[in-house]
Amino acid sequence: MRVAPPVVLDSSQQQVLEQWARSRSLPARQVERAKVVLLAAAGKSDLEISAALRISNQKAARWRRRFLRLGLPGLQKDAPRPGRKPAIPASMKEALVHKTTQSKPENATHWSTRTMAAEMGVSEATVRRVWHAHGLKPHLVETFKVSKDKQFAEKLEAIVGLYLNPPEHAMVMCVDEKSQIQALDRTQPGLPLKKGRCGTMTHDYKRNGTATLFAALNVADGTVISMCDDRHRHQEWLQFLRVIDRVTPVGKEPGPRGKFETGLSDDRLGFTEATSNVGAATVCAAKASVRVKQIAKATRDGNMELLR
Repeated sequence: MRVAPPVVLDSSQQQVLEQWARSRSLPARQVERAKVVLLAAAGKSDLEISAALRISNQKAARWRRRFLRLGLPGLQKDAPRPGRKPAIPASMKEALVHKTTQSKPENATHWSTRTMAAEMGVSEATVRRVWHAHGLKPHLVETFKVSKDKQFAEKLEAIVGLYLNPPEHAMVMCVDEKSQIQALDRTQPGLPLKKGRCGTMTHDYKRNGTATLFAALNVADGTVISMCDDRHRHQEWLQFLRVIDRVTPVGKEPGPRGKFETGLSDDRLGFTEATSNVGAATVCAAKASVRVKQIAKATRDGNMELLR
């Protein structure tokens, strides 16, 4: 005759199980399991526990073993179950993914859920679920262009290196411009937003010329210096560099301010300054202009003439 393993409780476990057994807000299954363990700790056999709680002796033995193996957390939730058998076998999913990524339909540029469902003999919803699970979007296409510049890798390393490991006592700024921004306005004033009605505007518009946006991003703290102008020439670019030089604070660290050559004229503008906030781990993913690339190359090559 087999004997059930004994259950020994400490004071804290006894107190918790008694609270669970008296509780009216906990799930009924958790209350029942607590009563099983308390009776087992009192020396009752599985048959006696099953008769007292009107459950099967197999159930009483199961939760006795579960408590001895997992403790109190083992009584709070059921063990994981395998679940139902998948309706779509794994081989079908692999074939669907392979056909989506490695082939195209004869009379279309990409697969749709309905054409793929007809091709594979499954439902349209099945194709959608498989695509969603694997992150497939055949209707989307991203563009790319590999640079033909033979020195592209060196230039890329220079720019990324400048952001990741800026020069000591330097403020690294990413500067770029956006030209041909259309200044548009509607031909008639629209109605304002109100309850039950969205704002309105006319479908046609009138052009008020174009504008150019200059912007400089401080890679250390994320602040942006910007300027708008009507024209896009080297004079406006030099003017924006002077704006950067004027609004950049001075005197954070002792020593002369660094000067970078812009490559547009003989004017030397203050483009860096001593600062204690820029660390070696500064990372910026902003786009760098051609002039910033020239600065990065000069910094990497150690050309001190540009850093006087």
